[in-house]
Amino acid sequence: MRLSRKHSMTQRADFSTVRQNGRAKAGRFVVLSTLEEPGLEHLMVGIITTRKVGKAHDRNRVRRRIRAIISRHGDHLDGQRRFLVTIPRPGCADATYAELEKDWLKQARRLSLLPQPGES
Repeated sequence: MRLSRKHSMTQRADFSTVRQNGRAKAGRFVVLSTLEEPGLEHLMVGIITTRKVGKAHDRNRVRRRIRAIISRHGDHLDGQRRFLVTIPRPGCADATYAELEKDWLKQARRLSLLPQPGES
């Protein structure tokens, strides 16, 4: 799945709606929040990276990695009409791509966004 601009969450109200009404799961490196919204045309993705994650170059690298993870596994999410917000936690800048991907996938499975390993 290619993450185009139309898939980006830009409105502050959308982020707060997901925060207040959605479900969230926290892992070691990321917090994943989601809210199903039947009125949407497609998946809407947002990434919130605070200064606690690290310096600017660390935050940018973490955002690039998360976008790559979502692009790589987004085919399973394509067609779902929901908001999906990923919040990197402090310390994730020191994680490898594989560790970050593993944690993101674990949280997505806990939220029932992706099939469990062994399922189709």
